[in-house]
Amino acid sequence: MPRKPNYKFERMERERKKAEKKEARLKAKQERKAQEAGQDEPAESIAEEE
Repeated sequence: MPRKPNYKFERMERERKKAEKKEARLKAKQERKAQEAGQDEPAESIAEEE
């Protein structure tokens, strides 16, 4: 006998996973941006000191 579908729960789970994935992507993007900004600043400060 097949199980009774629980559409509300399944939809909530899909939305939760989608939100987690979106948050992870945003966090990775912010980290990449921070690393690029961090790498650019020391190079400029070293050039200014010399």
